Amino acid sequence: MNESYLSNINSPYDLRKLPEAKLPQLARELRDFIIDIVSVKEGHLGASLGVVELTIALHYVFNTPEDLLVWDVGHQAYGHKILTGRKEQFDTNRQLGGISGFPKRSESNFDTFGVGHSSTAISAALGMAIASQLKGELHKSHIAVIGDASIASGMAFEGLNHAGVTNANLLVILNDNAIGIDPSVGALKNYLTAVKLGKNPKQNNMIKSLNFDYSGPIDGHDIFAVIKELKRLKNTTGPKFLHLITTKGKGLLQAETDQVKYHAPGKFDKRTGEIIPKSEGHLPPKFQDVFGLTLLDLARKNNKIIGITPAMPSGSSLKFMMDAFPKRAFDVGIAEQHAVTLSAGMATQGMIVFCNIYSSFMQRAYDQIIHDVALQNLPVIFCLDRAGLVGEDGATHHGVFDLAYLRCIPNMLIYAPRTEVELQNILYTAQLGLPHPIAIRYPRGRGITVDWQQKYLGNYQEITIGKGFELKKGTHHAVLSTGTIGNNVMDTLNLCTNADTISHYHFPWVKPLDETLLHTIFKEYSTIITVEDGAEKGGFGSGIAEFAAANQYQNKLEILGIPDAFIEHGTVEELQQLCKMDVKSLLKIFETL
Repeated sequence: MNESYLSNINSPYDLRKLPEAKLPQLARELRDFIIDIVSVKEGHLGASLGVVELTIALHYVFNTPEDLLVWDVGHQAYGHKILTGRKEQFDTNRQLGGISGFPKRSESNFDTFGVGHSSTAISAALGMAIASQLKGELHKSHIAVIGDASIASGMAFEGLNHAGVTNANLLVILNDNAIGIDPSVGALKNYLTAVKLGKNPKQNNMIKSLNFDYSGPIDGHDIFAVIKELKRLKNTTGPKFLHLITTKGKGLLQAETDQVKYHAPGKFDKRTGEIIPKSEGHLPPKFQDVFGLTLLDLARKNNKIIGITPAMPSGSSLKFMMDAFPKRAFDVGIAEQHAVTLSAGMATQGMIVFCNIYSSFMQRAYDQIIHDVALQNLPVIFCLDRAGLVGEDGATHHGVFDLAYLRCIPNMLIYAPRTEVELQNILYTAQLGLPHPIAIRYPRGRGITVDWQQKYLGNYQEITIGKGFELKKGTHHAVLSTGTIGNNVMDTLNLCTNADTISHYHFPWVKPLDETLLHTIFKEYSTIITVEDGAEKGGFGSGIAEFAAANQYQNKLEILGIPDAFIEHGTVEELQQLCKMDVKSLLKIFETL
């Protein structure tokens, strides 16, 4: 039996004691360890398997944490976490109270920058490099590891553009595997492919043109070649760029073959790689599929409909339309700002544009929402997937700020459906023509209607702008909810001993609010509680409070939502409990009324 090297490594200091010849075996052990844990605990598999050799080489050659290493996005950082003192805690990855699925500064001094969204690594590492120069720390290295999908983002170009006119000790490593979550797209991807195939003349190298010392492409799985080049670059001054070719999912055949599915495959058999099927029979549809299937149905009937997503065709289910209408549905890469303004440009020409972006990623295009869409009152239809608490990806991915950051924008309509039927109907209504842009937010996960597709898809009803609904009549108190969290309220009231005293109102329109209905509620009930799966500061409840203040109502008003804190990782159910939005917590509140 071969000696185990990984079991004796608790930090990069231990790693550096190994003879270089032993590193390929360590790579095999590290890869097996990741597969072993993730097969049971779930997480981001493919990206971390693809950079095992690179991870070892970086910590072997550089003096981390004194030398500063930044992982872009962080999907690929599992090996890094294991080698930097978190091997024994790795089975708690992405679990409530466990370690984060992404690098996190408060977790380890080896995690030099908190990440989770793409394309920040170059700017962050450059900032560190310039700061080191100013402090006289001239021998400190600063390394940014970025993928070929992330480097196509505008922010990455901004970082490269600045770095090229500095003499900062910055090393940018391009982990080129031709895939992000979905396959990489765009002209830069085609350029990188040409470089890999040796079809691009070196004199036309765009990275060299930005004043980087460019090397590569080299095989990112040849650990000896990677180490040799890193040692050379360590002693090279100024900005440097290393182009590595890797395979996402390396070491697990199924993950190499189906890189999209094995980005985050769920539980799988570590010996065979086969994904363990989840029992999904007789379950309601995912909201993303309700969006995707409805949009496809509408697009078949309306040739002005356009679909746009920044690098999330599978995760948003826009892929349904992309497959059927490739000339009318676009994956624009990791480029949220571009996606929004592209949508605005199309809208000026009479196109009906559905711009589908995860709620937390939409934050990156805030300026474009305000100036390119809302200021010009262009009827772009923003479909914000992953709204509310999303679960194990944690604070960087929760879509909890959208109601607050969108509600203050003039001309913006905001709609939060409670059910699959409401989602399909607002999509139908939006394509009929709206006087303003609209944001439609819906959660990750499933709805409540098992037979939605068979019973409701295609049977549309137009929705009246700004109308709320009474779902249950009570005598003394009123609960006002928006979006799918209203289902928790309904379940709570079914258990509540004093349910007859509590009315429940559903406000799918967060902007405009149904003020006629609000006047009725404030005149009839002494106590009013608002419930939302968004930030309680500035969101739906704040809108109700503003209405009450403007109309001089003195009713007791309680706002329930995401507290004024960044919510970490855990299951949605656990996080709802943490935020006191689950049925049990709501029951305690309601029964004290």
